[in-house]
Amino acid sequence: MYLNTCHLQTTRFISKLYRCYFNSTGAGCLYELLSALPVQLQAHVDSADDRSFLHTMFGERSLHSLVKVLEELQGKVLSVEVRELLKLLSKPHIKSLLSVHDTVAQKSYEPELPPLPDDIDDDEDSVKIIRLVKNKEPLGATIKRDERTGAIFIARIMRGGAADRSGLIHVGDELKEVNGIPVDDKRPEDIIRILAQSQGAITFKVVPGILDEGPAKEPKVYLRALFDYNPEEDTAIPCKEAGLAFRRGDVLQVVSQDDATWWQAKHEGGADHRAGLIPSKHFQERRLAHRRPLTNTLPQKITRKPSSFRRSFRLSKRNKKTNKSMYECKKSEQYDTADLPTYEEVAHYRKGHGAKHRLVVLVGPTGVGLNELKRKLLISDPQHFSVTIPHTSRGKRSQESDGVEYHFISKHLFETDIHNTKFIEHGEYKGNYYGTSVDSVRSVLAKNKVCLLDVQPHTLKNLRTAEFKPFVVFVKPPSIERLRETRKNAKIISGKDDKGSAKPFTEEDFLEMINAAQLMENQYGHLFEKVIVNDDLTTAFSELKTALRKVETETHWVPISWTHS
Repeated sequence: MYLNTCHLQTTRFISKLYRCYFNSTGAGCLYELLSALPVQLQAHVDSADDRSFLHTMFGERSLHSLVKVLEELQGKVLSVEVRELLKLLSKPHIKSLLSVHDTVAQKSYEPELPPLPDDIDDDEDSVKIIRLVKNKEPLGATIKRDERTGAIFIARIMRGGAADRSGLIHVGDELKEVNGIPVDDKRPEDIIRILAQSQGAITFKVVPGILDEGPAKEPKVYLRALFDYNPEEDTAIPCKEAGLAFRRGDVLQVVSQDDATWWQAKHEGGADHRAGLIPSKHFQERRLAHRRPLTNTLPQKITRKPSSFRRSFRLSKRNKKTNKSMYECKKSEQYDTADLPTYEEVAHYRKGHGAKHRLVVLVGPTGVGLNELKRKLLISDPQHFSVTIPHTSRGKRSQESDGVEYHFISKHLFETDIHNTKFIEHGEYKGNYYGTSVDSVRSVLAKNKVCLLDVQPHTLKNLRTAEFKPFVVFVKPPSIERLRETRKNAKIISGKDDKGSAKPFTEEDFLEMINAAQLMENQYGHLFEKVIVNDDLTTAFSELKTALRKVETETHWVPISWTHS
């Protein structure tokens, strides 16, 4: 109490000091105030500590410096700058500011606590009476009922919420009353209804639980959400108002994993620092496993050979009978369907000087324009972008060179490499093997070039390693109306022969392109870092080029395992 009073007296003194000088009453007034101040404070000095405090205060260098400056200004001819300063400080608005300062300093800002209830029994447990002012934000706490005793307890405190910021309510506190209404015989839903209907200040009567050692430091755990979530549609969440909605691809900071079922998280970089409830990884995986049948949701309709810059090896879907199999990879689509995408822990990554480029992977349905985009990238900067050279077991033709069109190897060696998982994807066409090897990707990256690769989406998980750090771009078609308009003169490669022949797009091609894109996005969308709609090739290319430039120059969120290699 003494320190507050002394502070107010000193504040008033400083205000008088300024006014004394700037009202031109001179140094005499200044020293008069300095002499009078100890007398004014004498009533509050009743101990050695107080006298020591006063001695320290008057010994402050800042106070002596102020007096010295005022003496210097008073005793000498003032320069133009000083006179201008004095003129400015004598303006009415400056004097008004000092007056307001005095008014504020004279007020008491001690909190006014509500009176204790009169009906507290002497033998009742220690209680806390807490009053919080309710605004538009939720309280930020959830409650639970002890089924054995019927008592209502604080189940969790949401980080950053009103209850958390107050520091007055803690997990484990037993709730006795809300606004004077006993809650012993009420269900949690009834109490929530009382809180929702309350306006202004809300008064809680609680029996304190066992206090923790202190608030835990917020963990720096960041997750990329691999699914959409809306708490309003979740019947399992304990409190919908406390839930945090997010979209697939959002980065969340998890601030509490104390509850095995419901974590607390907030949007990374968001303006709202309050945490909300999200389903834990284990809980969400259990729910997805219960709902999701193990079926192949993406039909294997698109059969193709590996593509290169020189020509497209995409094969027509009209020849499904001839093309016996499509590319296989180390993990089948059945396995991918069984995977349950929930969250992926991520960290910041930026390509360092001298580090290899990230692998750029393009994914999209047949006919969407992947080869055209690759071609434009290669032409735009052949020293920076490159593609892999595929392997084949077929014989070399007279006009072909080994290591240019293909790497030509024997069928036996090809089968051995398949067994040793040396191919990203591979397949058989007309009795010959074709494939894209892992080493062919490494060869491009070793030349300090960006490797452009387009693959079937089920191979993505095998490429998502710390070695390649792939940047996955999904190229999707526009609406079918725009396809009819923009592709009416375009052609698609048919696979009736090994060289392939161009055929005009049909309505069936457009429908299959859109359906395949939708299936890809539904099943593998959580692996896509960039989505480009190829409505106009020039615009799509510009968007892709900009995205790839940012990959090399800016910081991105990547799986945390990629940063520990």
